[in-house]
Amino acid sequence: MLVLTFTTGINDAVGYLGLDKVFTGNMTGNVVVLGMALAGGSGLPVLGPALALVGFMAGAAIAGRVLKRSDPPWGRHTTIMFGVVAFIMLALSALLFVVGDEPPHGLGVVVTTSAALAMGMQAAVARLVAVKDVTTVVVTSTITGLAADSWFGAGVAGSTPRRVVAIVAILVGALVGALLLTWHLAGGLLVAGVVIAAVTALGALHRS
Repeated sequence: MLVLTFTTGINDAVGYLGLDKVFTGNMTGNVVVLGMALAGGSGLPVLGPALALVGFMAGAAIAGRVLKRSDPPWGRHTTIMFGVVAFIMLALSALLFVVGDEPPHGLGVVVTTSAALAMGMQAAVARLVAVKDVTTVVVTSTITGLAADSWFGAGVAGSTPRRVVAIVAILVGALVGALLLTWHLAGGLLVAGVVIAAVTALGALHRS
């Protein structure tokens, strides 16, 4: 789940920096961008964040339906859903490699919406796996828990190392995603897809 958090950082960097300021994993960011865009005059996109929200919710709903009878924390359907997420990432990467670094706006919206759909699936599966403080798509609650339970806060002994690693993972993922944009727009999605596929294979192996 920590490795998947890293891939979310990559995907968000690609979506925001490379594809018209759209977050594909962090839906809080899209809600804020959409709100500011609706105020007008900001130059921020409306369609991309709105469709990313719809795509994310659709992906989470699909995963919820598929996982309805799955055995936690990792059953056969978990492997299938993570495999679908990896496939979508790799397919989007291949599409961008063919189209080039500057896809038409409409195609860019399709890419961000599809990536958000995949991230919605991933978030729903991560919810079933239920690793404490690791949702794989956002770290706001993790940061809150880290500060609230720290020595300066409640002083509660807890999963501090895991929380720190989750925060660092999404940070490093965003860094890697931004750096990969200097190579090719598809690079980040390619790396994310390969990493998610590796996590899927490892999880399936561990289950068996």
